[in-house]
Amino acid sequence: MEVKVFAEVQLPQQRVYSSGVCFPLVLAPNPSSHVPYSFSEAIRAHNPWLQSRLHDAGAILFRGFSVKTASDFNDVVEAFGFDEAPYVGGAALRSNVVGRVFTANESPPDQKIPFHHEMAHVPEFPSKLFFFCEVEPGSGGETPIVLSHIVYERMKERHPDFVQQLEEHGLIYTRILGEDDDPSSPIGRGWKSTFLTKDKTIAEERAAKLGMKLEWLDDGVKTVMGPIQAIKIDQSRNRKVWFNTMVATYTAWGDARNDPVKSVIFGDGNPLPARIIYDCQKILEEECVAIPWQKGDILLLDNWAVLHSRRSFDPPRRILASLCK
Repeated sequence: MEVKVFAEVQLPQQRVYSSGVCFPLVLAPNPSSHVPYSFSEAIRAHNPWLQSRLHDAGAILFRGFSVKTASDFNDVVEAFGFDEAPYVGGAALRSNVVGRVFTANESPPDQKIPFHHEMAHVPEFPSKLFFFCEVEPGSGGETPIVLSHIVYERMKERHPDFVQQLEEHGLIYTRILGEDDDPSSPIGRGWKSTFLTKDKTIAEERAAKLGMKLEWLDDGVKTVMGPIQAIKIDQSRNRKVWFNTMVATYTAWGDARNDPVKSVIFGDGNPLPARIIYDCQKILEEECVAIPWQKGDILLLDNWAVLHSRRSFDPPRRILASLCK
C-alpha cells in the first residue's frame, strides 16, 4: 500500500551504510499511483510505516509533494500527530509564522551554524524536527545532517580519553543573554524570548525547571546549565549518541556578550582541548550529507539520531521549522 503512494528515490549526496540503510531516506510521490490522497492524508494513512522508516534511517526528505506555503507545511506537521515542543531555553532567534511553524535560525546569511542536536544543552529537548523550504537559497544554504552514533564511534576511536571524560563529567554551558533579542548574533535570543516572559520571577521558575541557574546582571542575565550529559544512550536503537552542542558552542556561540571558548567546559570545570574540538568538527564535516534545498522540500529529523547544521548562503532563502516532542 505504501509503495503506491510513496516512491523511494536516490540522490547522489545520500550515504548508504553497511546495514543497507540510505541516509537520509528520500521519498517522492509515486508517479504510477492513482490513490486520491492529499499529502497530509497519505501521511495519516501510512503514519506507522513512515515512523518505522524514520526510526531506521534517522531522517526523511520528502521531495516533490504539493507543499507551497507555511500553512501547507503546518498541515503536514499536524498530520504526523506529534505534540508540539515549546522552544524554552533555546538560543536561536525564531519568529512564529503560523500555527506550529516558526522561522529557522534567523542569524545572518554569511554565518555558518555548526552541527548540533536541537536544544541538547537543556534537559527538555524535541525528539523530532521538521524543516520546510519555502524559498530556495540563491546559493549555498544547505542543512547538512550527520548520524550521531557514527560521530560517537569515530570520536571514541580517535580520542578515547576525551570521550571517557565526557561520559564521566558531562558539560557545562554558560551564556550571557541581553534583555532583548540581538539579530546580529547566532545566539541572539534575549532572556524575555528565551523564557517567554517579561517577568524575572517567572523566568527564574522556568529556568529552574530546566535545571538552569540564573545570575542577573545590570543589562541581562548569565545562564549556567549543567553538568549535563554530552553522550546519551538512544534507548530505542540501543546505541550511544554524540548528544551535545559542544562544537557549535565552542566555535560559534560568540557575540558581544559571549566568549565561545568559555561558553562550554567539562562538567568538572576544566577547559575543553581546542585541538580535539576542531578534530570533532572535521569528523562531522567528513560524515555529513548536504542535499541542496528545493522549493517544497520537507526534511524530517529524529533529533535523537541526527545532528544538523546550516551552511552560509546568498539570499533569498526561507526555511521554516517545527519542533515536536
